[in-house]
Amino acid sequence: MTPEQNTPKVDLLPPLSLYIHLPWCVKKCPYCDFNSHQADRFTHNNALPEQDYLKQLLSDLEVDKPYVQGRPIKSIFFGGGTPSLMSADFYYQLMAELQQTLTFCDDIEITMEANPGTFEQEKFRHFRQAGINRLSIGIQSFQPNLLTTLGRIHNRDEAIRAVDKSRQAGFDNINIDLMHGLPDQSIEQAMADLTTAIDLQPEHLSWYQLTIEPNTEFFRRPPTLPADQILWDIQDAGQTLLAQKGYRHYEVSAYAQANKQAQHNLNYWRFGDYLGLGAGAHGKITLADGQLFRTRKTRHPNHYLQTLPESLTIKDAILTDDMPLEFMMNRLRLFESFALTDYELFCQQAIPETLLTQLNRAVEMGLLAKTDWEKQQIMTTEKGKQFLNELLELFV
Repeated sequence: MTPEQNTPKVDLLPPLSLYIHLPWCVKKCPYCDFNSHQADRFTHNNALPEQDYLKQLLSDLEVDKPYVQGRPIKSIFFGGGTPSLMSADFYYQLMAELQQTLTFCDDIEITMEANPGTFEQEKFRHFRQAGINRLSIGIQSFQPNLLTTLGRIHNRDEAIRAVDKSRQAGFDNINIDLMHGLPDQSIEQAMADLTTAIDLQPEHLSWYQLTIEPNTEFFRRPPTLPADQILWDIQDAGQTLLAQKGYRHYEVSAYAQANKQAQHNLNYWRFGDYLGLGAGAHGKITLADGQLFRTRKTRHPNHYLQTLPESLTIKDAILTDDMPLEFMMNRLRLFESFALTDYELFCQQAIPETLLTQLNRAVEMGLLAKTDWEKQQIMTTEKGKQFLNELLELFV
């Protein structure tokens, strides 16, 4: 019996989101380990293969559509790469097709990642008119020397102007991506960057420490990063400032004004489901019979375009014994309370006794706290936030 034939009640399955990957960017940054590819290596007559990619995305969706199982889409995220490199016409066509194929929640959040170097006001007005209602702008720093070190193609003025142009284009929900702990960065520089970002009044800030990832230029030629004490001081001062300015720390590296948390990310970290379309896209699916699995698509854009749609997806089952760790690794990134009954919905299994033992141990250590004993609600404590790795190790 296929998922489509065995359609369950929507409230018996986790919520469903959609992730779409656009793999091209102007230039590969030395810290980036995402599936991104320099656009000029794929262009023909200075144009990306937009129509071919659009056709393959829709064929990809058609193959994965049975996994929807009657659920409305609560959020869409266009990630990359640099999705804003694609034309407005590409998004008009894609959004129209998605709305024909899927049911959108009334309050659906639709996010596009964008870089300041690719901003053009009229183009973004079209993106807004196509239905995209949230921008995530990859600024990373406002310091000229650090932008050069990071391989960014924009400058400080372009970054600030990008936010202003977004507002003019009609966006009232904006995230700024900002890094700290950059090569040779001082605490004064880090706080100056954060202050500039806050002054732009984004609804959401992703403020995270640079990490050196394998398969990046920084991994091959490591830069000099700040000492651990400086990193700690930056983190402490930044979190204090963000709290003072009304940004609530709701996830490891995410801060939001009231009711402006990223709905797509919330669903991801709550262990919700999401379809993944596009080159290298990942997904997570729950079936009516209780099976959970992750999906991944072939990574290279040319391979993605040349592969038969029914052969694009690789499925990896999430084993029953691995479920507690998978759930906790996601859920504990969020600094919100959750009921133990959430485990049953999102994992499609009863709460194992071993997990209850591990949770009680975390409570005894002061890393978790029970906020509602009757409803068995739990949340991470301040100590747990500081020692998150140690907390997660309890569930291994």
